[in-house]
Amino acid sequence: MIQILPSISPELGYIAVLFLLFVLPRALQRWRVPAALTALALGAASGLGLGLFQHDTTLHLLSTFGIVALFLFAGLEVELDDLRKHALVLSLHLVLGAALLAAVAMALARLLNLEPRVALLAALALVTPSTGFILDAIGMFGLAPKECEWIKSKAIATELLALLVLFATLQSTTWERMALSSAALAVMIGLLPVAFQVFAKLVVPYAPKSEFAFLLMVAVVCAYVTRQLGVYYLVGAFVVGMAAQRFREKLPALASEELIRAVELFASFFVPFYFFNAGLTLRADDFSVGAVRLGGAFVLVMVPLRLATVVMHRRISLGEGLRASMRIAVPMLPTLVFGLVIAGILRERFAVDGLLFGALVLYTLTVTIIPAVVFRAPLPDGAAPKAPALEGEEA
Repeated sequence: MIQILPSISPELGYIAVLFLLFVLPRALQRWRVPAALTALALGAASGLGLGLFQHDTTLHLLSTFGIVALFLFAGLEVELDDLRKHALVLSLHLVLGAALLAAVAMALARLLNLEPRVALLAALALVTPSTGFILDAIGMFGLAPKECEWIKSKAIATELLALLVLFATLQSTTWERMALSSAALAVMIGLLPVAFQVFAKLVVPYAPKSEFAFLLMVAVVCAYVTRQLGVYYLVGAFVVGMAAQRFREKLPALASEELIRAVELFASFFVPFYFFNAGLTLRADDFSVGAVRLGGAFVLVMVPLRLATVVMHRRISLGEGLRASMRIAVPMLPTLVFGLVIAGILRERFAVDGLLFGALVLYTLTVTIIPAVVFRAPLPDGAAPKAPALEGEEA
């Protein structure tokens, strides 16, 4: 850790970070400021303003635990049977989302003179909701349970598509790389049920309540594998969560509500370190006048487009009105985690300039805070408009 004040020991510096990350964000939440944005701002202030914690390996490790736990939690929330049951409605949602993604990517390539892969990744950062963050935040908006269920289903379906596109885009340099990476990922996915079965037979009978530690370590290992494949930690962690959910019948404790809450609690502790560490990577030239203008343009164009896509989908598939549709569309705007991850990939792998990187970060921060502003005074539960039932359910 680089220190401006030599009298401050590294230990005291870490204690100060812990205090700030777990006290200040909670205090600001009374004004609907997302804790993640506060942690990001603290990281930016520490790096840009004070020159502290630059390239700190401890904080990087803690941030890795955070992003792994967050996407493990998102994967555990995926119930394929439910997605399959509502496949018709969600398929139309994905078709419209894919069309929006393609249109945005082509526009970025043309207007900003970006190569196709960079344009597609930037488009992903602009249109993909961050499921883990959204699931953690929607509880504060006073939404009805059915509305929350719709938001969850749509966000998960969109993120599944986005992860597939992310993997394909990053591995598309050559057909050989795509084939080898796909084979490696397939082998990893195929080995997960075997690992779960061995754990259930040989470990659980003699080490009860060890499911949480095992699941977390498997997620860390798989996240590292996908990181080595060049698709970042989130893919491996998400896949482990999905695999654990599918293995639930044979080992219920592996994806029980109690374990999911434990993973959520673990993520809530470590995720602030991810955002703090992300703030440390920001540079002063990322926020030039050009970046601010481009970021503002992204907000002015993309927010209406994304809202209109959800509203149009719900009008076509469910005959829903504008106000009710907006209560689903607005909470799906945040792209915080996905946006920051892809912005980092663009800088690390493709050496994009500060203009695009800064614009994506500014866009991400803006759309993340919009739901908190819109739902600043949430309706009581009884006053919320009734959302249409999911297909196959009673209203």
